[in-house]
Amino acid sequence: MSELNDLAEKLKSEGEKFYSLFAGLTDDQWLAEVYTEGETWTIRNVLSHFVTSERGLVKLFEQIRLGGAGAADDFSIDRYNATMQARSKDLTPGELLEQYKEVRANSIAWTLSLSELDLEKQGRHPFLGMTSIREMIKMLYLHNQIHYRDMKKLIR
Repeated sequence: MSELNDLAEKLKSEGEKFYSLFAGLTDDQWLAEVYTEGETWTIRNVLSHFVTSERGLVKLFEQIRLGGAGAADDFSIDRYNATMQARSKDLTPGELLEQYKEVRANSIAWTLSLSELDLEKQGRHPFLGMTSIREMIKMLYLHNQIHYRDMKKLIR
């Protein structure tokens, strides 16, 4: 299996796992508080974050693939996340789930559209700093797993 297919398969399997997890939540679980420092984030906010961050990141990755530099030096993850949370505050969990499925399908399709040489292209990731598109794609699924560790004690 090619590396591109392997990356796409990891995105697919991880995406399916999280879709199932979120789809099985009760109304109370959606409101469970995951993060309480600064702005309080519920499990619903975490799913919103999955949707908005991945959507924005894949756009950034494509800009890098086309020769762009990536995230600006003064890019603020906290400011971006706060803006995206405000924009998505009225979406229901069901609407976010559908958007998650669509965003992840788009990420998989984008990954499969790359050439092996594209994986080597470098740019500035908002969290990782200067790195390759390969590492940026890996971070798409690792990012969700990091948040899952914080959520799992609330959804058993």
